[in-house]
Amino acid sequence: MIYLDAFHIPSADEEHRFFMQYCGLNCYSSFYPFQVFPAKEISRFTFSEVTIFAGGNGSGKSTLLNIITEKLGIARTALFNKTDFHSLYMPLCNAYMAIFDKTDIRDLMSVSKFITSDDVFSHLLEVRKRNDNLDFKRSIWVENRRNYMMNPDQRPREIDMDDPKSIRRYRESSEQMNIRRTFSQTLIKNIGTNERTFSNGETAIKYFADNIQPGGLYILDEPENSLSSEYQIDLASFIESMARFHNCQFIISSHSPFFLSIRGAMVYDLDSVPATVKKWTDIPNMRLLHDFFARRDAEFSKAP
Repeated sequence: MIYLDAFHIPSADEEHRFFMQYCGLNCYSSFYPFQVFPAKEISRFTFSEVTIFAGGNGSGKSTLLNIITEKLGIARTALFNKTDFHSLYMPLCNAYMAIFDKTDIRDLMSVSKFITSDDVFSHLLEVRKRNDNLDFKRSIWVENRRNYMMNPDQRPREIDMDDPKSIRRYRESSEQMNIRRTFSQTLIKNIGTNERTFSNGETAIKYFADNIQPGGLYILDEPENSLSSEYQIDLASFIESMARFHNCQFIISSHSPFFLSIRGAMVYDLDSVPATVKKWTDIPNMRLLHDFFARRDAEFSKAP
């Protein structure tokens, strides 16, 4: 499914007119995000169900994703490098949607998300914190249980209905038992959410699976971070499936061959001038990887 059909960013002429109008701003050393894309000689991007921006560090991949996210108002969690010039830059951008009904767009935005590597790292830290906290609670419960078993006097005794002290002791010990029983039940319930046995990669790919739902527009900034090659392949397959069968659209920045090679993906090379769509095998970084392994083919061919 294609929701975002095309996106326009200011051309070199439009940026020139902007600076002519705001010539008093020449005291600034940086006008970011202005002056990033004119050198790439592209001002209009079209999209497929899966569109990938490839390029080296500093090529503008993340900047472009942030601009699209801000223009569409897609939900995001991680902060980004937003300058005072964003408010001047955004009106010069235009998003061309393939859907026009306001209700449909509202429904789309309710599930769409921008997911960055920072979001994934934050989730990994939160899971670790939650697991550590659960382990702490478990240790307290185990210690309390051990103390209880070693101190029979803390257990409820037979009640003597004619002895007020016996009644009071029974009530106190029963309350302690109820507290321990309730905590034990809560602990057992929470043990099921302990993800300590998951690796960072397993936790990360679960995060993507939990946050990508049918019928959404998802913008992913270098999703390969924290993932082994095996899990990159799994996530790439998941993305392809969600796009083909579950009405999702993806706009991704990536260095990974496993994402760039997704079937039917439109791949922009932001290092070329003009920036243009290329076969994923013609992306310079992919040629670099190909040549690297080609030079070492004999090493892979040796019997173990």
